[in-house]
Amino acid sequence: MTVSKGSVRIIGGEHRGRKLQFTDQGGDLRPSGDRMRETLFNWLQFELRDRRVLDLFAGSGVLAAEALSRGAAHAVLVEKKRERAADLSRQLKPLFGTRIFIQAADALTWLTRQPPQAPFDLVFIDPPYDLGLAAPACAALEGAQLLTPDALIYVESRRHDPAPEVPVGWQCIKEKTGGDVRAQLYRRAQDA
Repeated sequence: MTVSKGSVRIIGGEHRGRKLQFTDQGGDLRPSGDRMRETLFNWLQFELRDRRVLDLFAGSGVLAAEALSRGAAHAVLVEKKRERAADLSRQLKPLFGTRIFIQAADALTWLTRQPPQAPFDLVFIDPPYDLGLAAPACAALEGAQLLTPDALIYVESRRHDPAPEVPVGWQCIKEKTGGDVRAQLYRRAQDA
């Protein structure tokens, strides 16, 4: 099994410049790069204050940490690997205290339960590209009725693959490609 260590940096807000360390066992961790994250949070800059955030495939935790650093009310991070979830808790609880909740669970299974802190205003869906989880996660998220009427949903996928299918009523309001990444920001229609 491949084991590598790395770090990502929070690029804005109260914890700007703070590095988050991670260990990647198995080589499936791919944190969103600084450039794409900067683009994403420029898109979201007026949408974060007091928002309830869900990060379904937390990985390094940097997307939720960035949102909290910039004023989100609280965030739920769902991470399948228990060791990684424990590492997220160890690093992020001291920074964000009771504003952060970390769940060691499979994202699709977790969505079938009634999660705490629902409904969510902002959701990050950035799963490992090769597993084909983005479209099922979008469908499960909508089906579980965990979104506020005008929620924002960020979906990251591989640029050269077809864009993941999303539920009817989600409107793509921003899109960018860079390197191997396609970033799409959707707004859920209030009558969806």
